[in-house]
Amino acid sequence: MNFKDGIDISIAFRTDKNATSAWYVGPIKIEPVRGEGFVGSVAEGGSVNFKNITLNPHGNGTHTECVGHIAPECFSINQHLKQWMFDAALISIEPIKVGNDLVITLNQIQQAVGSEIPEALVLRTLPNDSNKLFKQYSKSNPPYLESKAAAWMAEVGINHLLLDLPSVDREMDEGALAAHKAFWSYPESPRFQATITELIFVPNFVLDGRYLLNLQVAPIESDASPSRPVLFRK
Repeated sequence: MNFKDGIDISIAFRTDKNATSAWYVGPIKIEPVRGEGFVGSVAEGGSVNFKNITLNPHGNGTHTECVGHIAPECFSINQHLKQWMFDAALISIEPIKVGNDLVITLNQIQQAVGSEIPEALVLRTLPNDSNKLFKQYSKSNPPYLESKAAAWMAEVGINHLLLDLPSVDREMDEGALAAHKAFWSYPESPRFQATITELIFVPNFVLDGRYLLNLQVAPIESDASPSRPVLFRK
């Protein structure tokens, strides 16, 4: 295995108006600190670049979240993601029409995964194109995961789910969060070790199959953090 040939499947957090976004958030802001004759910008005459970054991990790019995303307690992704290398399966699925929605079903997931259950499941939705790197998801009712599929993942021990959508749940679901709760077995028996990574992008040249996944998050004590998942061919 060549660790110099990793495949980065993250979407960058960008300041431009065409950056990928969801949940009605605007682009991130990166602004120099100013005060008492100091400016944190070399371009503006400062001695160093010293800038504040304002972002929303859930809406501005690839992020990884833990059960703290839906719990009243302050569970932190930095505390609960304690391993970073996983056996992973990449699958591609075209969501099916259910009423006015596009849904990824349990049957589709089971057929694509097969009998060999991975630690991490990377889900690429079809059709797949580079527009996902710039897509504005708010008010678009994106595809989502059938809650029965999320419950099955929890049952068989898939601890890390990565997908190229803004959420495993329907955009407007009146706060039900059925797939989130099913995947984390919440609140009955919370799976603190389990994570969901959303807003990834897997290029078409990457074939379905088994990979080694390196999942790294920024060490922020919060329910979610910007992340960079990287795949390595086995």
